[in-house]
Amino acid sequence: MKKYGCIGKKLTHSFSKEIHAKLADYEYELIELSEDEIADFFSKKDFSAINVTIPYKQTVIPYLDSMSDVAKRIGAVNTIVNKDGRLYGYNTDYYGMKALIEKNGIDINGRKVLILGTGGTSKTARVLTADMGASEVLTVSRSKSENHITYEEAVNEHSDAQVIINTTPAGMYPDCESQPIDFSLFEKLEGVVDAVYNPLCTNLVMNAKEKGIKADCGLYMLVMQAVVAVEKFIDTQIPKAAAEGVFSEIYASKENIILTGMPGSGKSTVGRLLEIDGFGFVDTDEEIVKRCGCEIKDLISEKGEKYFRDIETEVIKDVSSEGCQIISTGGGAVLRQENVKALKRNGKIFFINADFTRLCPTDDRPLSDTADKLKKLYNERIDIYKATADVVVPDMATPEEEAEYIIKTRKEMIL
Repeated sequence: MKKYGCIGKKLTHSFSKEIHAKLADYEYELIELSEDEIADFFSKKDFSAINVTIPYKQTVIPYLDSMSDVAKRIGAVNTIVNKDGRLYGYNTDYYGMKALIEKNGIDINGRKVLILGTGGTSKTARVLTADMGASEVLTVSRSKSENHITYEEAVNEHSDAQVIINTTPAGMYPDCESQPIDFSLFEKLEGVVDAVYNPLCTNLVMNAKEKGIKADCGLYMLVMQAVVAVEKFIDTQIPKAAAEGVFSEIYASKENIILTGMPGSGKSTVGRLLEIDGFGFVDTDEEIVKRCGCEIKDLISEKGEKYFRDIETEVIKDVSSEGCQIISTGGGAVLRQENVKALKRNGKIFFINADFTRLCPTDDRPLSDTADKLKKLYNERIDIYKATADVVVPDMATPEEEAEYIIKTRKEMIL
């Protein structure tokens, strides 16, 4: 029986299994191995083909009988095919990263490139960008060496860099808040590539996009390198359209749907109507009540609005770090930019733009429990809702129509 899979030290959050399931018809296992288990695994050669991920892309090289030219030049392997007992190593990350750069229209030719990190993916980026005509390629490390500059040197001496490629785990789940470098000092920056794919959009990429810089995270790279790996695994060719379709499916299966809007606009009702396979529903107000053990009106009454907002921010960071969710937020969630950023890392924001005449004050919402308070909040927040939304859902006759609009619009955006 043919055996396929991926080996690595920790694979809990790997997307590889589901990607391969959409690309080919074979069983694909996630195999976690310690350093001490590597030699035994390769001595048995009990597999038809495997992918290799952190931290073994260089560790596996001594066990191979042959390597592709690209893999040799990089010095790292992420795909191994067993042909009659002989192990052939390839580096499909090279092709995945190339596809990601080209997809985003980032021009490498004649540009100065900074590569953050020194592992296997860094080596891939170095060879690839040289092949794509970079005028200068510098590897940035926390420690200076003959082949690496420090982050301080990168900022002080190479602020004219035009492309930054992050190959470090900075910003990767669960450390979603971190960012590997402050690129605000890089005034000539044209493109940012982040190999991190979980979350879907890191702070590094989000901040770059806000400044109008071409930028993207690594999910497209992950899918496209898997396409090349599958072609090596079973000696086939996967059409470009099919590969793009798989990426769209994977992205849609991970990206959260975030609902914002005024109290009483129907966010929770619409959210529960959005039945998507594999997705759960989360109401952040309900999560706050669970966490605090009391109703929100009592929480605000006893400890004040700031305390409530601080708890809300904690809840939003926690729930938005996971994908595959429909998240209904409290009416004031978008008032803090850190909440908006946390929500957008793994999702798109849909603002339920309910007409003011639909909104009614209720006792359980102390900040809008009278008509005057509600009107004041509406006037204060309406522009913020619109500015922070990826999609404004127009006022419709029923929640069912609004849910249908969200599903249709989301599909069009992903495709």
